[in-house]
Amino acid sequence: MDIKLRFLGAAENVTGSRFLLEANGHRFLVDCGMHQERDLRGRDWNPFPVEPASIDAVLITHAHLDHCGYLPKLAREGFTGAVYCTPATREIMKISLLDSAHIQESDAEIKKRRHEREGRKGAHPEVPLYTVQDAENCFPQIRPVRCEETVDLADGVSATFYDAGHILGSAMIAIDVRLNGTQRRIIFTGDIGRWDRPIVRNPSTFEQADYIVMESTYGNRTHADVEDIDKQLEQVVKDTVKARGNIIVPSFAIERAQELLYHMRELLAADRIPHILVFLDSPMAIKVTEVFRNYPELYDENATKILEKTGSPFDFSGLVAVSSVDQSKALNYLGGSAMIIAGSGMVTGGRIKHHIANNISRPESTILFVGYQAVGTLGRQIVEGPEKVRIFGQMHDVRARIEEIQGFSSHADKDELMHWLSAIRNTPRKVFVVHGEREASHDFARLVAEEYNWNVAIPGYGDEIRVD
Repeated sequence: MDIKLRFLGAAENVTGSRFLLEANGHRFLVDCGMHQERDLRGRDWNPFPVEPASIDAVLITHAHLDHCGYLPKLAREGFTGAVYCTPATREIMKISLLDSAHIQESDAEIKKRRHEREGRKGAHPEVPLYTVQDAENCFPQIRPVRCEETVDLADGVSATFYDAGHILGSAMIAIDVRLNGTQRRIIFTGDIGRWDRPIVRNPSTFEQADYIVMESTYGNRTHADVEDIDKQLEQVVKDTVKARGNIIVPSFAIERAQELLYHMRELLAADRIPHILVFLDSPMAIKVTEVFRNYPELYDENATKILEKTGSPFDFSGLVAVSSVDQSKALNYLGGSAMIIAGSGMVTGGRIKHHIANNISRPESTILFVGYQAVGTLGRQIVEGPEKVRIFGQMHDVRARIEEIQGFSSHADKDELMHWLSAIRNTPRKVFVVHGEREASHDFARLVAEEYNWNVAIPGYGDEIRVD
C-alpha cells in the first residue's frame, strides 16, 4: 500500500491548514487554508507546491479561513475537482470566502494608495490574493456531505465526516484507503471542539485509527470554566461602563460572535451587567448568525431549550446589527458606553482595525480579546503589551485597558485533547501533531508519547511522509 502525506501548512504554526494525501494514485487535499501569521503570509503568494489541476478533490473540515480561505486561489490556478464539506459549512464558507475576498480587495487598494502617497513600493504585491469573482467561481465545485455520510473519492478511497464540536458544521474527516485486501484509516481532526460548551454538540470520538493528523492549538494549556467566562465578562463590562468607555471586541464572525452574544444574553437576562447597547458591526457575523438559525438540529441541549422557550439564543434587547460602512463609521461618535463586536478575530483586517485605532489610546476604553491570537498578528502584538502599535501605517499609543478571556476558545485544551485520544482502543501507527505553535505542538507530542507510548511525530512545513 502506497500512501503519502505532505504537510503544506499548519506545521509548527497555527494557521494555513493544508494536508495533501496521495493514495492509490490519486491526490486529495484535506483543508485549504490561508496563513494568518504576518511572517508566513508569503506562503500563500507562492505557487502551490503541486499542480492544482492534479488534485482530485478537496475536503474541508470547517469554514474558518485558516482551513478554507485559500480555496479560490487554488481553483483559479487550475483545481477543478469537487470540494466536500458539511451543508452548514458550505453555507458559512461561501459567506466567509466572499468576505475574505472583499477585505483583500479593499486592503490592497488602501495599501496601494498609501504607498503612492508615501512614494514607495511595498514588499508585497498591491493586489488581492484573490477577488470576489474568484471566490464566486469556485462555489459550483462545493458538494455537501452530511455527518456520518460516506463519500467515495476514488477506487478504494472513501471519506466520512463526523461532528467536530468546534463551530457549526465543523467536522473531523476519516479517510479509508483500501488496496489488495489491506485497509488503513487516517483521521484528520481539523479543530477539535470542547465538551459541554454552549450552542454546538460535543466532539465525536473514534475507537480505531491507523494514523491521526491532530491539532494542538492549546496543547500545553487549559481553559477557564464557563462560569469564569461569565464572571470575567461581567467585570469587564461593569468596569468599562463605570469609566464611560467602549468595549471593543475583535471576534471571529463564525461561532465566536454567536457565543459572545449567547453569554451577553444570559448576563443581561440575569441583570448582572448594565443594559448597554451591543453593536454587531460585522455583515459577515450577521449573515452567519442567520445560518445558525437555519440549523437548529445542530444545537446542543441548552441552546435547544432556549430556542424552544424564548426564541433565538443570540437575540436580546439592545443588540444592534450594523451592516453598512456609514453605520460603522457613525460608531466613532457614540456617547457613553457601548460594546462593539467586529472582525477579524486576530485583527488582521476588517472593521475592527478602525475601532481599535479609535479607542486604543483612550484610557477609559477596553480592548477585549475573546479568541486565540496567533504569533505575527496585530492582535498578538496588542495582547503582549506594547507601548505603541502600528495600525494603518500610523503609530498609536496603547492607553486602553487590554483584557483577555481565554475560556471562550472553541478549541479543545490540553486535557480535552487527551480526553479525545482516550477513546482510541488500538495503537495507532503514528500520530502527527499539527496546527499549533512550536512549543505547544512539542509539549503535547511529548505528553502523548509519555502517556500512551505511541509513535508521535511533529512534521515541518513541506515534509512528505510515506505511510504504510
